[in-house]
Amino acid sequence: MATPRPFSRYEFTIAWRYLRARRAEGGVSVMTWISLIGIALGVMALIATLAVRAGFRAEFVDTILGANAHTTVYMAPQRISNEFTEDVYVVPGRIADYDAMAAALAQVPGVIRTAPVVRGQVMATANDSSNVAEVFGISLDDLKEMPRIADAATSVGSLEDFDRGIAIGSGIARELAVGLGDKIRLIAPEGARTAIGTTPRVKAYEVTYIFSAGRYDIDRTRIYMPMAEAQSYFNREGVADEIEVFVTDPEKVDDWTLPLLAAAGEGAQVWNWRDSSGSFLAALDMEDDVMFVILSVLVLIASMNITSGLIMLVKNKGRDIGILRTMGLTEGAVLRVFFLCGAFTGVIGTIAGVILGVLLALNVDSIMAALNALTGGGAWQPEVRGIYRLPAELRAWDIFRAVALSLFLSFVVTIFPARRAARMNPVEALRYE
Repeated sequence: MATPRPFSRYEFTIAWRYLRARRAEGGVSVMTWISLIGIALGVMALIATLAVRAGFRAEFVDTILGANAHTTVYMAPQRISNEFTEDVYVVPGRIADYDAMAAALAQVPGVIRTAPVVRGQVMATANDSSNVAEVFGISLDDLKEMPRIADAATSVGSLEDFDRGIAIGSGIARELAVGLGDKIRLIAPEGARTAIGTTPRVKAYEVTYIFSAGRYDIDRTRIYMPMAEAQSYFNREGVADEIEVFVTDPEKVDDWTLPLLAAAGEGAQVWNWRDSSGSFLAALDMEDDVMFVILSVLVLIASMNITSGLIMLVKNKGRDIGILRTMGLTEGAVLRVFFLCGAFTGVIGTIAGVILGVLLALNVDSIMAALNALTGGGAWQPEVRGIYRLPAELRAWDIFRAVALSLFLSFVVTIFPARRAARMNPVEALRYE
């Protein structure tokens, strides 16, 4: 007689019947349901957490790249010695022929565009309120190329009026209680040069555009001003502070450091978005790994319930095992039957967990909005987390990792009770029957 092949149909049939325990064996059924629900919840939590972490990182990076340069080229500060007093002065680096440098940087392969910029710190005041702000002097054409700033869906006003006023973040507008057409005063510590020294410069500007970049810190501190006006206001006539550079692949921005330095010439330095936010992104990546390990332990604990359920099942089915062995069922067939019992639980629980995790990840924004409404805005605070909402990004790799981990653990924990059932002596099993 030919030996049946492993995992034959009858093995699946026996395993499935054993899982559907009768009322007299209700303990086995309860343990099966506990194992299934535990695995489903563990996989759901793992997928939802990975999706939220991936979405948070993607949203964080998008808000950085949507309102900031991928990399910035500037001149190193100069140290000047006074031959009479022997004092040393540090003079900030300025770019005199910034148009020529911007054109040279634009010729570097992979560079999309360049934008000369003047930067300065001011105190913005209006309606008896004040706020510290960072001013960016930039041309209208370059400002239109910033997706997070020029987004009509999240802004108020028209960029076509930018040349006769300033553009401010929604956070500044809220704190100063100003709107379109209102004027705010900007106070710069280093202003007009007089016979008695440098006095603060105070000037009022009309608000012609209000934007929301999606980042709390940007909306609360950033002001854009026409390039020529910024040069006059900050005493930068004929010079720029830096040149913003945008490349084809911001994730690999470090590859452009040496080519940009070569194109910019002697004394140039480069500072990219990874230099300013790299530590935070590294912390996010490390947190992702830690969260995966912690949630993997939860899945492991849920999988261990399969072992308990199978041990109870083997004990209750001792007589059946003895009969099957005397009928010619091999040890390997018995092992596979009880392995399939645990595998069924793991597979069904994993499938349920994937469905629940995907649904939770797709609706996490709505869930957080409901929690915010119930808690009065305490569930998600933009000033702490930097972005206004909790996004989620489902990635095939994350789902695959969760499924692979759950199935691997579910299959491994079934081996011990399945081997115990296979090694059961049929004579001992039937001795008292």
